[in-house]
Parts: sequence; structure tokens; C-alpha cells
Amino acid sequence: MRISAIFDAFFTPVSGMELPRFAGIPTFMRLPFVDFDHDRISDVDIGLIGAPWDSGTTNRPGPRHGPRQLRDLSTMIRAENGATGVRPFEVANCADLGDVSPNPADLQDSLNRFTDYYTRVRQLGIRPLTAGGDHLCSLPILRGLAAQAPVGMVHFDSHTDLFDGYFGGTKYTHGTPFRRAVEEGLLDPKRVVQIGIRGTAYDHEDRDFAKAVGIRVIAIEEFFARGGTDVMTETREIVGDGATYVSYDIDFVDPAFAPGTGTPEVGGPNSFQAIEVVRGLAGVNIIGADLVEVSPPFDQAGGTAWLGASLMFELLCVMVSAQT
Repeated sequence: MRISAIFDAFFTPVSGMELPRFAGIPTFMRLPFVDFDHDRISDVDIGLIGAPWDSGTTNRPGPRHGPRQLRDLSTMIRAENGATGVRPFEVANCADLGDVSPNPADLQDSLNRFTDYYTRVRQLGIRPLTAGGDHLCSLPILRGLAAQAPVGMVHFDSHTDLFDGYFGGTKYTHGTPFRRAVEEGLLDPKRVVQIGIRGTAYDHEDRDFAKAVGIRVIAIEEFFARGGTDVMTETREIVGDGATYVSYDIDFVDPAFAPGTGTPEVGGPNSFQAIEVVRGLAGVNIIGADLVEVSPPFDQAGGTAWLGASLMFELLCVMVSAQT
């Protein structure tokens, strides 16, 4: 993947020392807005993208509003990672590419729109960092990015999203995207790791599928018994140096710290542990990432979105570091 060698001031975020964070038009991390028609689109290395769509939701809707709240809260992000020292905006040309436009009345048309959009992103040589939306958004993103060859995946979640179908065979919900992605040859299951899985279950269909195809599932009990550092060491070994996608469902985090999501599960990591595992991705060849399932109606104060925006910044930092 392309990475900029020369610092380009155009892509510098607006500083809170120059314009108050409550002022100005909110873009992701106060980056410049660059759409496909912009004359600087060919210079973008990493594009931050909104995916305001939740037609795959099966219970509590609301993630379609996630990108807007995440943009607003992300104005609090500063230029440097206080723990790692990474200054991503000085290493890569980052920009807010706007939103993918879904069709809220037609699920299949929305899937096609997303696929076309991310195909174009890939063709431009841009690595996407997406704010969802529900987890079904990840499927058409993978269709756009992994059309030429399957990729590995690191998946933080409380659910596997590996079910075959819902409600008598409906194949496209936020509980099925990675089953479809494996079936379509978008994911190499032997290079897929799912971390944090927990909660009550309908049955073992998803776990049985994971075992049959070689997906490594790390339940929350194992995560806490071993610790995040050890788990992330194994994760890096499984995905290796090949192209890897990262998908982060905010419900990986315990709802005490991230209540604004549609399908919360108790007994998860705290905010620091949620950030720590992303730092454990350092060195992974990340071709794209998403942060999904932030649902503002269930946390209007914005604490969940602030954690989500912070996780997006951490993801950005490891995406940049892997290419330098």
C-alpha cells in the first residue's frame, strides 16, 4: 500500500489551539473533507469514511446515526498518541471521504452501493477506516477490498457474526456477515481471529462453523485468563504478514463503558483494555478497518462515541505504523 513520504500540510487536521473544538464543520478528527471529485483524492493514503446504515439490525436500531455522532466526538482527537508517540497525520495523508450513501428501503441495493464504493477506494490505493453502521456493513466493504484475493481478519466483538441465517433463512443481517465473507472467498478462515466472544446463545451453529473452517475463536474467559498481551501475540502469529482487515464492534467493550450499542453483552473489557488490544496490532499489515455498532439513541451523552472515536484513532495509528 502507498504511504506518503513527504509531509503535506493540506492534510493537517485543524488544531483545537487554533479553532475551538465546538466550532467549525465537524469532520473525522478535524481532517479535510476530500470526496471522489476532489482534486486531491489521488493523494489520500487513508480515508475515514462514514457508513450510516443499519438495515441488518435485528433488535435495537440506531447505528445508522453512529457516523454523525462519531464525527462530532472525534473533534476531541489531538495530533499525537500519548502512549505510543505516533503522529499519524504527519506520516500519512488522511482525509474524511464523507459517507457511503445507502438505500434505507432496499438492503441488496445498499450492499451493492457499498461494494461499488469500496471497490473504487481500493482502486485509488486508499486504505479505508470506516465508522458504522451495523456489522453487516463489513461484508460489502470486504467485497470491495478482497475481491482479488482472500484476506485475514482480526475481529473484536462479543458475537461471532457467523450465523447462517435469521428468521427462517434471511442471509443478510448483522449476525451473518462473516459467514457470507468466508463462503464468498473474501476471508481466509485460517487467518481469522475472533476475540471477546461471550453471552447467552441460541445454539452452537456459529461456533461449529468456526471450528469446521479453522477460525480461531477466543472467548472472553480465555481472554481474561491469559491477558490481552498474550492473546494479541497469538493473534499476530495467526494473521502473519499477509493482508489483514480489522473489524471492531463496540460491543466488545463492557456496556458499563460503552452502553450505546444495540446488542450489549456484560462481562467485557474496560476502556483501557479496549484500547490496549488495538495497540497489540502494531506491525500487522492492515488493509482496512472498521468501528461499528455505535448507537447514539442509547447513549446520547456521547461517552460510547467518544470511546469509539478514540479507538478509531488507535486503529489509525497502527495502520500508519505498519507502513512506515
